[in-house]
Amino acid sequence: MLKIWGRTSSSNVMKVLWLCEELSIPHERIDAGGASGRTQEPHYLAMNPNARVPTIEEPDGFSLWESNSILRYLVATRKPGDPIHPTAPKPRADVERWMDWQLASLNGPMTTLFFTHVRIPEAERDMAAAARARDEAEALWRILDRQLAGKDYVAGGFSLADIALGPYLHRWFSLPVQRAALDNLQGWYERLRTQHTGYAAHVAVPMV
Repeated sequence: MLKIWGRTSSSNVMKVLWLCEELSIPHERIDAGGASGRTQEPHYLAMNPNARVPTIEEPDGFSLWESNSILRYLVATRKPGDPIHPTAPKPRADVERWMDWQLASLNGPMTTLFFTHVRIPEAERDMAAAARARDEAEALWRILDRQLAGKDYVAGGFSLADIALGPYLHRWFSLPVQRAALDNLQGWYERLRTQHTGYAAHVAVPMV
């Protein structure tokens, strides 16, 4: 059976668990990372020299890290051709650019906000950096709000783009920061929470 190494509080692990529920992929999750440790153990480092989560491990010994790469791989090996990851070049490129945008653009300011308000002790927080990150994040969410105009999901139909971005969306609406009223973004969040049980179970959970 597929093994997923990683703690459930990790946004990147959330993506993989959510996809597994969407596609009914049998798996075993093994706690790793953070307080769970294990990422410095020789077996783990042999799979993932970055010592981060998630990592997946196949029964034949193949392992893979980087959450968005894992998403692509699992669709290709478990449900090839599923519209969650389109096969036609243009629809696939549309999905994958938003996955890359999550990593290249959105991840930075959202990570700063999350760590400031959730992981870093209050006395040690850099609130000026958090304010800059909030402004940067809101500008990026405005881009996505415009993209969602007239659409239920980021690339039209539900796809890996939604899974890659979904954990950060939950954090944006849950963190104690000021947010502009972005109706398309709010509607997308409500659809994910109410129409996708994997999102409700693995992503829209208390932040720790």
